[in-house]
Formats: sequence, C-alpha cells, structure tokens
Amino acid sequence: MAVRKKALGLLSGGLDSILAVHLILDQGLDVEALNFVSPFCLCGRGGCGAAETAKKQGIPLKIMKVGEDYLKIVQKPKHGYGKNMNPCLDCRIFMFKKAKKYAKKIGASFVFTGEVLGERPMSQHFRALKLIEEESGLKGKILRPLSAKLLPETTIEKEGLVKREKLLDIQGRSRKPQIKLAEEKGISDYPCPAGGCLLTYEQFADKLRDLFKHKKKVTMADVTLLKVGRHFRYEKNKIIVGRNQVENETLVIKKGHDDYCFEVPDCGSPVTILQGPKTKKAIKKAAELTAYYSDDKSNTVTVSFGIESPTKSIKVQVLTPVEVDSIRIRGRLVEVKQSR
Repeated sequence: MAVRKKALGLLSGGLDSILAVHLILDQGLDVEALNFVSPFCLCGRGGCGAAETAKKQGIPLKIMKVGEDYLKIVQKPKHGYGKNMNPCLDCRIFMFKKAKKYAKKIGASFVFTGEVLGERPMSQHFRALKLIEEESGLKGKILRPLSAKLLPETTIEKEGLVKREKLLDIQGRSRKPQIKLAEEKGISDYPCPAGGCLLTYEQFADKLRDLFKHKKKVTMADVTLLKVGRHFRYEKNKIIVGRNQVENETLVIKKGHDDYCFEVPDCGSPVTILQGPKTKKAIKKAAELTAYYSDDKSNTVTVSFGIESPTKSIKVQVLTPVEVDSIRIRGRLVEVKQSR
C-alpha cells in the first residue's frame, strides 16, 4: 500500500489559509498545520482561530512561538518596513525558514500557504513571492494553491505531488472569490480576517520605534508592555500609566525589578511605572502624570510611590493637557481631558 505524502501548511486561521488546507486535502494528501504566535497579533482568540480550524479538519497543529530572534528581525529588517513598522518580507522569510526545518522534521514533502497574488502590497506581489522563496531556501518548493495557476509551475507540481488543474487562479484584494469558494465548501466560520498585525498600526509603531531608539536589548517583556497603558518619554525615562484595573494589575506584574510604581491613595487611581534613572525630576514627572489621570480633583495631589510597595510620597501640581501631550509617545493619538 502506497504511503500518502504529507504537506505542511502555514495556518493563520484566516479564510485564505483555511481554503488552502481544503484544497490540499482534496488532493488526497495528509496535512499538518503550523501556526506562528507573534506578540504583535491583534486577534482576540488565541492562535487566530488556527486551533479551531485544525480541529474541524482533523489535522495536527504545531503552534510555534516566535521569540528574541524574531524581535531582531523587526528591529533591523534587511528589506525594510511597510507603511509603519511592519517588516513583511523579512517576516515571511523568517517564518518560511522555520517552516522548512519543521517540514523536514515531520517528513513533509512541501510547504503551502494561503497567500494570494496581489492581495498584500508589500509581500504578495510576484517579485516579493520570488524573493521570499529564494531567501528562505525554498525556491520552487512553496505551493500557493489559491493563486498557483498564475505563478510558475513549482517542483511540487512537476513531481506530481499535486495536480495543477485542481489549483486556482485567484488574485487581487477582493475577497469575493474566496467567499464564494467558502460557501461552496460549506465554510461559514472563519475566525480572523486578514491583516491583524499591530506593526501595521501607526500608534503602536510610534511606541515600538521609541523603544528601539532608547533601548539596545529589547525583550519580549518590553513588547508586552507596549500593549498596556499610556506611554510617555521624559528625557531618559519611560513612563507608563494604566488605563483601567486590568492594566494596573498587568503593570504591577510586568514591571522591572527596579522600576518605581506610583498611585494616588484613597481614590480611583492609575498605576504608573517609571523606567530608567530615578532622578528627582523623573519621579516628579511620573507622579504628575499619575495625579493627572487619577480621580483626585485637587490642584495639588499627594502621590505614593516605591519599588515593592508605596513607602514614599510626593505632593505635585496637576499638569495641563498640553504638558501631558508634549511628552506622550503616541502624539498622533491625542487623549485630552476637557476639564477637571
């Protein structure tokens, strides 16, 4: 009895990747899925719905978290950024290199994805697809079932692992062909629409750019904090102010061991953390920001602070909205209090 060939699919959980899995399964091959978990994913559901898709299709799923090596790619991408801080080409090359190693480990004959020619301006035009294949070491060995008929014949097709006539010729940014195909295959629940990356968002890009500028060795913990609170840059210091109880708790848990923590006692107050040199000016500024966002309506506010617990206190004057905005990292997203 002939052994069925296996294919490794990059499964984001979006409609395109779901359809690609269906097309390969229809060719009579075994499929295993690989999902990359990035700290920059916007999806509210873990793995962007990849786990649900794999379960429904009855295929194994490998979830691979990207780490410090991925942050180095984001910090200094060989092929540059898109509109904001999204290094789409370098990101794809990075993922395909990982996929190549994993495919070899599990005995998969080739790698496939749900990429559509012309759907994404930076990473899915013809030259970009070719570049990604070459630099990942997978030239002619990546199958894109949704657009295969518009692309050069791959080694996969030439060797008869899949039949080219059963592949598709979808291109462009319109979703109509995919939606129609989904209806034909009875697919009604595709959890994550394409484009859920924080790196493409201007406000987040501002904060990440600031982080790279002021810190040589960036960690995953640093990136996690970028998604929490209001961010300010004061001289050599980073100040983060919580926006709600959940963020307050996160800041207390995630803060560095030598970061100062601030709050206004006996009233509704944000938790503020101060990173960097603990100068008198920096402490005062962090306290002023804490007072500004607290529920204390006085012109002069007492703010408690310390490392493990608030063992010290300082009285500060409340800042004006203009003063607050002048040190905000997200300057393009102004959040001004109308009155106190």
